[in-house]
Amino acid sequence: MQQNYLDSIISDNAKNMRRSAIRDLLKMATRPEIISFGGGFPDINAFNVDELNEVIQEVMRENALQALQYGETLGVKRLREALAAHYRKQGMDVTYENFIITTSSQQAIDMVTQLFINPGDTLVCGLPSYLGALQAFYAHRANPVGIPKDEELRTVVNALVTAGKKPKFIYAIPDFQNPSGVTMTLKQRLNVLEVAKEFDILVLEDSPYREIRFSGEPMPLIYSLDKEGRTMLLGTFSKTFIPGFRLGWVMAPPAIIEKLEIVKQSTDLCAPVFNQFIAARYMEKGYFDKNIERIKINYRNKRDNMMAAFAKYMPEGVTWTNPEGGLFLFVTLPEGYDATELFRIALKKDVAFVIGEAFHCDGSGKNTLRINFSFTEESRAVEGVRRLADSIRQMMEERKAKG
Repeated sequence: MQQNYLDSIISDNAKNMRRSAIRDLLKMATRPEIISFGGGFPDINAFNVDELNEVIQEVMRENALQALQYGETLGVKRLREALAAHYRKQGMDVTYENFIITTSSQQAIDMVTQLFINPGDTLVCGLPSYLGALQAFYAHRANPVGIPKDEELRTVVNALVTAGKKPKFIYAIPDFQNPSGVTMTLKQRLNVLEVAKEFDILVLEDSPYREIRFSGEPMPLIYSLDKEGRTMLLGTFSKTFIPGFRLGWVMAPPAIIEKLEIVKQSTDLCAPVFNQFIAARYMEKGYFDKNIERIKINYRNKRDNMMAAFAKYMPEGVTWTNPEGGLFLFVTLPEGYDATELFRIALKKDVAFVIGEAFHCDGSGKNTLRINFSFTEESRAVEGVRRLADSIRQMMEERKAKG
């Protein structure tokens, strides 16, 4: 079949879909000798195989007939109850009726976008912001508008409303944001809700990393601060349990959950039931909370190791964030430098990362890059930082030689 013919018949939505810069760049970085800081992978030591094997055997003995069958679109009630209990420990007034289980949080983002976005609708998000969310927004022909600083949120939203482009929702990642690694203050979280109330718009709070806090003081979820029921919270087991299970969730008022159930029925009917039973039992036995404590110690050590390597090797003029949790830090090169150019140099030195421009809906951020610190073994990570620093110096020297 001819490519031109396919291009002539695909939908407008499909034409608006964009490839993942992360996936495409990492195809170039699959050689074993390459030290890759590109993916958002958890450390393989976070997978507690012995406890997981125990839970799987218990599910097969006690719940095999239910776990191997189709399930409710909303998700296994037992898992929704376990999640509700998890959030109630954080002071939130929720029950299993506030949850729908999704096939990863990426599906959750897509479902929410499908539910609320018409082609041409506007939403606001951070600069930078999670690439997977931007892909979902583009796929539904949304117009994401970036907010460079949280303090500018009201000004930007007011300008959009005045122009007749009222945003459908505010998309925020308040804890250890992907890609920047930064955390919103309490004042910034309250400001999101104040703006949402003032202009009567929704809030989409993406929270995949919240449990992985290894320094600093915990901040309340935007959802917990919301007294009007306009916030939807997205969660996932991909960073805290097993990414291969592809399990996520939306926590929202029941009226929104009911609508999302209809959206999900048209996609995959239900998330993997067997995996849901395993996750539920894993949480019920206290293994989830126990393993999180192990993960936090591990990732704190890896963050500290990475910070020390950056301080030792990076040339003058390069800056980076110091995250209090999560999996990522963000690097900023001096103005005028291009991370795409740096990537080509770095790849020849067998080190890879993700260019920051991919996370900016306005095409900015050309001098930024995202670094994952959770996956790579510590001594190898130090060598990777040294190679990256050498690559930056080479780029700077080549620029200087060109005048």
